[in-house]
Amino acid sequence: MSDWSVYLLRCADGTLYCGSTTDVARRVAMHNGDIAGGARYTRGRRPVSLEACAHGFSRSAALRLESRVKRLPREKKIDALQAAEQGEKA
Repeated sequence: MSDWSVYLLRCADGTLYCGSTTDVARRVAMHNGDIAGGARYTRGRRPVSLEACAHGFSRSAALRLESRVKRLPREKKIDALQAAEQGEKA
């Protein structure tokens, strides 16, 4: 199945947060406190906004991409997600 997405959020303090999910809109609402849940990291940095998103991955591929993006320098994170969305290797 290829219904997983990897997303990048920009927090109110300018930091970036990367995660993966099957429902990006629901996760963004969770991170913003609109519904229960969300990461501890984003709770003190609200509001957050969706900066970039790549769709169409299996769960394992999404988790691998998320891990890779988290290890990248800040300035390369968005480019990596855009390249993954286009099917390129970042």
